[in-house]
Amino acid sequence: MEIDAIDRQILRILQDDGRIPIVELSDRVGLSPTPCLRRLRRLERDGIIRGYSVHVDQVSVGLPVSVFVRVTLERQAETELELFENAISACPEVMECYLMTGTSDFLLRIVAADLFAYEQFLKTTLTRIRGIANIQSSFALRQIVYRTALPLEEKPPVASKKAAMPARRNKRD
Repeated sequence: MEIDAIDRQILRILQDDGRIPIVELSDRVGLSPTPCLRRLRRLERDGIIRGYSVHVDQVSVGLPVSVFVRVTLERQAETELELFENAISACPEVMECYLMTGTSDFLLRIVAADLFAYEQFLKTTLTRIRGIANIQSSFALRQIVYRTALPLEEKPPVASKKAAMPARRNKRD
């Protein structure tokens, strides 16, 4: 589905404030409430808006430790990848998991209350997943940037080939 400048504006505003009333949202994007709500519902229906959530401060809830873990599997066959993905998806400590290129197969971000809690996760959960060849952990000292909002700038119009190419001159000119 193609999204236009108004859709992008709606998304930018909602990324900043997902609880904004539809009347205020419609005012900010220059639409009346009904067409604005139609656009919002279409963005939800088409999966562009995947849901709404609350951002919880991990330190305030007792999970101040962030660990980035690189995992290498013994084999990169489809069944082994799926086995790991299914196992890791069931772990609530795993906040993010990416299939990677390079020297590691997966990159995880794990949160924990302290080093002991991470060690327990490592011993009782991660190392028990079949097919892991290597695990490397790096502890974050301090978070510098954390964003949840995507950089949705207005998309510049795409010039057509005809408009982008200089006009050919006739040999007689």
